[in-house]
Amino acid sequence: QVQLVESGGGLVQAGGSLRLSCAASDRTFSSYAMGWFRQAPGKEREFVGRINWSGGSTRYADSVKGRFTISRDNAKNTVYLQMNSLKPEDTAVYYCAADPSGTYLHYAYWGQGTQVTVSS
Repeated sequence: QVQLVESGGGLVQAGGSLRLSCAASDRTFSSYAMGWFRQAPGKEREFVGRINWSGGSTRYADSVKGRFTISRDNAKNTVYLQMNSLKPEDTAVYYCAADPSGTYLHYAYWGQGTQVTVSS
């Protein structure tokens, strides 16, 4: 059972940047695909982006493409979400998730989430 803990959320002005971190409790993390998701108040959870086990492949939602970057450090059991040019519509609780299957279809483990608030 992998435990995931997000950190780095907070309040930022529009146009600013934040870097979220997601630390995993187990070294098996290095073999997992990882995803970032977010959920705004009153809305369904949505996909933000994902990264494969090695960090060599990433994919992003159109809404964040060119502004957000996912990376990982398997030696530190950590995945990151660098968020630049933040907009008020990026306000949400951000979650990281781990997919042991590597297919990006079975996110079996989820963090508790970290709040990101972007003021206009």
